Amino acid sequence: MRWFVLLSCGLALAGTQAFGKQAATEGAAVRSPLPLATPASEGFSPRRLQRLERFLRKATDQQGYLGGVVLIARDGHIVDWRAYGHRDLARREILPRDAIFRIYSMTKTVTSVAVLQLAEAGKLEVDDPVARYLPELSKPQVMIGGTADAPKLASARSQITIRELLTHTAGFPAGLDGDEEAVKALERIDPHGAKDLRGFVERLSRAPLAAQPGTRFGYDGAALEVLARLVEVVSKEPYEVYLRKHILDPLRMRDTGFNVPAEKRKRVIDLTTMGRDGRLVLDTSPSAVEPGAPLNAYPSGAGGLYSTAADYARFCQMLLDGGTLDDVRILKRETVASMLRNQLTMLDPPVTQFSAGEGFGFGGYVVTDPGKREQGGAMGQFGWSGAASTTYMINPREHLVAILMLQHLPREGVHDLPRISRDFYRLVYESLER
Repeated sequence: MRWFVLLSCGLALAGTQAFGKQAATEGAAVRSPLPLATPASEGFSPRRLQRLERFLRKATDQQGYLGGVVLIARDGHIVDWRAYGHRDLARREILPRDAIFRIYSMTKTVTSVAVLQLAEAGKLEVDDPVARYLPELSKPQVMIGGTADAPKLASARSQITIRELLTHTAGFPAGLDGDEEAVKALERIDPHGAKDLRGFVERLSRAPLAAQPGTRFGYDGAALEVLARLVEVVSKEPYEVYLRKHILDPLRMRDTGFNVPAEKRKRVIDLTTMGRDGRLVLDTSPSAVEPGAPLNAYPSGAGGLYSTAADYARFCQMLLDGGTLDDVRILKRETVASMLRNQLTMLDPPVTQFSAGEGFGFGGYVVTDPGKREQGGAMGQFGWSGAASTTYMINPREHLVAILMLQHLPREGVHDLPRISRDFYRLVYESLER
């Protein structure tokens, strides 16, 4: 592998095809998270990458998303890292490459790593019943009929395991067909209204499951909030402290956290949604009204983190490199291999609710059949996305990381912005020459 000696803070790349004028104008303000390389040296076609650039410039024009950041790396070297568009709804401030985004469900992969670290340390087993550590969950009930007002309940046939939480097979209400009354019952208890993770789990324990544990995949956030609380109990540290000490600081993810310090908030991109008049408006959530404020009352393991493309690239590269980065080991290679492998083999078929061509590992999808997957992709590709249009993927076979950070909450029932992740990944793959 070729390692490049970088001039101070990335200035060496000013004028190259990968960054162009943007790197030169940002200068020392933005540090490269990984070594830099020209696209051709890592098997990318510079000409084809220009197609991706044109596509994203169009997607972030006056009729599109406010702005976005793209980062593509191969063999541990960044070949493209650009910002497009603007930071603010008024479209006056150019978006910097170190813009900070609400990554929502991309937090789930980080939470999964935290749990697996504790398993490696011998503090828990992935197949343990979670009630061993969180006794509130020791008597799960399944809704087998009735309504939210008059539910018909039965004791679960088995305890919920940590593995089932990691793979979204615990049976929590997930909006699937038949979940409607269980969802209503859960909403009435309102675990998300809790002030901390302990309160979330206590409230959740009073809600019925929608299915027997281990019998289906049903994507939900409750499982990851339980896992975040599990990390607190097992490690004896607040969840946000554990992440900082054991993942974020060791990986030098300096701009990632559950809130943004005051001095960095000018880098947080506005969060938009589509108004009924067909124009972008600011979302009304607390973190949109006050960019940088916590997304939840508690440190949400399901969707509470802010981050940057650069920080998340370091996290992805750690996984791609088998759990280590810059001589810092976060996970064992064998653990990462299991994380990136389809864990739904107990189901028939062993796929998610979203696609017949993807299974699920620990913290993200795993492509099992690209031909059956609407989003395309490559065999063995791993990744996930966030509610506000952030997305990432890791391709172990191609030694490839690709990240796209946007900040828009889609809405149903309006003429919304087009979803562009499928075209983004297609153009990334089409840019590969070897």
